[in-house]
Formats: sequence, C-alpha cells, structure tokens
Amino acid sequence: MRNILLKTLPFLALLTYSIKTYAVCPVCTFAVGAGVGLARWLGVDDAITGVWAGGLVLSTGLWFDSWLAKKKVVFKGRVFVSTGLMYLLTFGPLHFTKILGHPYNTVFGIDKFIFGTIVGTLFFLLALLTDKLLRKKNAGKVYFPYQKVVLPVSFLLLASLCMVALISLI
Repeated sequence: MRNILLKTLPFLALLTYSIKTYAVCPVCTFAVGAGVGLARWLGVDDAITGVWAGGLVLSTGLWFDSWLAKKKVVFKGRVFVSTGLMYLLTFGPLHFTKILGHPYNTVFGIDKFIFGTIVGTLFFLLALLTDKLLRKKNAGKVYFPYQKVVLPVSFLLLASLCMVALISLI
C-alpha cells in the first residue's frame, strides 16, 4: 500500500499545480486516459474502448499543439500535423503488434477499435465546439465550474452508450 501511495503522490501533486490554460486541460486528458485504461482492464468491447481512445488521442494532439505554440513553433497546418502525429503514434504500434486488424473484430467492416476511435474523436471534437459556443454566448465565461472537463467526458459517455446500443443491434 505504501508503495502505491509513493507512486501516485507525485501525480496527485501535479494536479494541484496551477498551470496556464491549454486548448484541452490536463485534468480532462487525465480523465479520458483513465477511462481508456479502465475499459481495457474490465474487458470492455474494443469499440467502446476506442471511443475513449479517440478522445484521448485528439486531446493529446491538441495539447501538443498548444505546447508547440507556447514554444513559438509556427508552421502551416501545425494543429493537423501535431494531432496526426498522435494518431500515428497510437495506431502504429497497435498495427505492428497485430492488436488491430482481426477479421472477426469489426463493425461495418472496420476494426472495432478504429471505428470507436473515429466516433470518439468526432464526439470529443463536438464537445470542444459546444464548449466554445457556450462560452461565446456567455461573454467568454463558463456556465458552470469545470465545464471544459464535464462536456468532453459527458460527450464521450454518450458516445459510449450509443456504441453499446449499436453493438447490441449487430
């Protein structure tokens, strides 16, 4: 128990450290990452795990883009390159280790994890756009505390429920 506490204490300390706001906050990234790990550990279907992976990969890509901007790295299409790099770093190892591509693990002919990742990416992007729209309507302010965290996690939960319904129909 003491060993676990010693390993998690630095991460908990990081959560209390106040940092500049990025495109996607670290708490949200952590929440999505925890969702991916928990789903895989519980043996949840790959399509549902993919939903959370899609949110995590997009979040990480946007976070990396914010980091590049902070370092004054400027080039055309930076957000697409940084986000695309995260997808490559995610799917490359999964492809080469044969985790992706099993012929019986598909939805509509697409690997379940890839399909879930596409859905998760779209829902996460929709959550970010919804947050931006809500802030615009409220003079740049949030409607409720942790709106930037609650919206993406809620949208990913909704996407997961949609995926469960879809899988049960197939």
